[in-house]
Amino acid sequence: MDGLLVDYQYIVIVTTYATKSIILFDGVCNLCNASVQFIIKRDKGDYFRFSALQSETGKAMANKYGVSANASSVILIEGEKKYSKSTAALRIAKKLSGLWPLLYLFIIIPPPIRNGIYRIVAKNRYSWFGKKDECMVPSPDQTHKFT
Repeated sequence: MDGLLVDYQYIVIVTTYATKSIILFDGVCNLCNASVQFIIKRDKGDYFRFSALQSETGKAMANKYGVSANASSVILIEGEKKYSKSTAALRIAKKLSGLWPLLYLFIIIPPPIRNGIYRIVAKNRYSWFGKKDECMVPSPDQTHKFT
């Protein structure tokens, strides 16, 4: 009987995350943490789950999708597809409440131009916004959003 319960729990966990998009982020970056909080407040459709790249789950997912442990980009996983840099940011904005989905119109700008701007911010994120010594701990009402 215990074996069946464990199998059932595993299936539920896999099913839950298979229907959600997962955002991998730098858990010590102040800009990244502020962005996660921004997304959570505007994720009215409950589309997203989050994992810091420094967490065990984040490391495993990064490995699975060929993402460097030192990635300087947000990573969005939708189904089995991985998006990074400005494409990930725009796809995230597309699912948020309010007028944020209008930002998706910038997808028509060629990726080298979009990603050039993204890289400037990513490269300077610690000097401009600071860095924490350790990953943020989600509040009790947000724990279900984190893997």
